[in-house]
Amino acid sequence: MAGITLAEAEAQLSTWLAASTAVASGQSYSIAGRALTRANASEIRENITFWDNHVKRLTRGGIRIRGATPYF
Repeated sequence: MAGITLAEAEAQLSTWLAASTAVASGQSYSIAGRALTRANASEIRENITFWDNHVKRLTRGGIRIRGATPYF
């Protein structure tokens, strides 16, 4: 996902964590017009994992490739 900043990724992660908290306490939650409920707990977990990994990757400076030979 080119162009996403660390701040944007952190904001997305924070949003999905808030959704998880709301759903865990029995509430529904809305993100971009979509209502998330207990039935969507797996989708919430997947998004938390995705954004957490994205934040970690941006924090350490991106993807590192080792042992690769450049192709010219």
